This record gives sequence, C-alpha cells and structure tokens, in this order.
Amino acid sequence: MPTTLPMPRRGLAWKRGFACRCPNCGKGHLYKSYLKLVDRCEECGEQLGHIRADDFPAYLTIAIVGHVVVGLMLLMVQFDVSTAVGLTTCLALTIGMSLWLLPRIKGLVAAHLWRLKIPSGSVEAEDFARQ
Repeated sequence: MPTTLPMPRRGLAWKRGFACRCPNCGKGHLYKSYLKLVDRCEECGEQLGHIRADDFPAYLTIAIVGHVVVGLMLLMVQFDVSTAVGLTTCLALTIGMSLWLLPRIKGLVAAHLWRLKIPSGSVEAEDFARQ
C-alpha cells in the first residue's frame, strides 16, 4: 500500500525519527526490536526496512556520551570526588546514556536518509523492493 501523505518537513521527520516513530506518518513504530527497523510502517505502509544507517548513529552516540561523561569526570576531579564514586557514576551514566540514546540517534539518521531518499539507488534497496 503506497503512502499518499505529503513529505514532512526535515525538522518534523527528524523529531519523529528521534521519537522512534515512522518519519512519514509519526504513528507507526520504527523498530521491531532494539535497533532493527521494521520492513513497513504498520500505519501508513511506508517502506523503511531498506534504510541503512550503518555506523554513523554509533559514532554520534559515542561523541555525545563521551563529551558529557568527560565533562562530568573533569568536574569530579575539580571537586575532589572519590575515585570509587566517580568511576561508578561515570560507568552507570555511560551505559545508561548509550542504551537510551543509540536507538533515538539511529531513528534520527534513518529519518534523514529516508527523507533524502538516499537508499533508493543502492543495491540493497533494489533487492528489498523486489521482495
């Protein structure tokens, strides 16, 4: 079922992707598991399974989490926080932020690629379309 919805604006598509929703309609789920995109949106029928975000979401997540955690570590050194408390806090923050942020960043990147129609010329997308 092809979609008849107009192409959403870039900011709206990014917001929907960050919310882990279909970038086209904003209602359907973007993932069928933690980081696996659905083949099609269950609400509007838009094909999403062919989008390949590759490693870019992981790089962005590492950069964001790294800046936050290193800044916190520098503050902890400045205020003479004990090593055990500092390591425990930074480790928990690193794991928590990474697990929370990675699917959202991947959703944002996938929404951007979907809006730019970048995957439409790839070999993987052509194979997916034939199925």
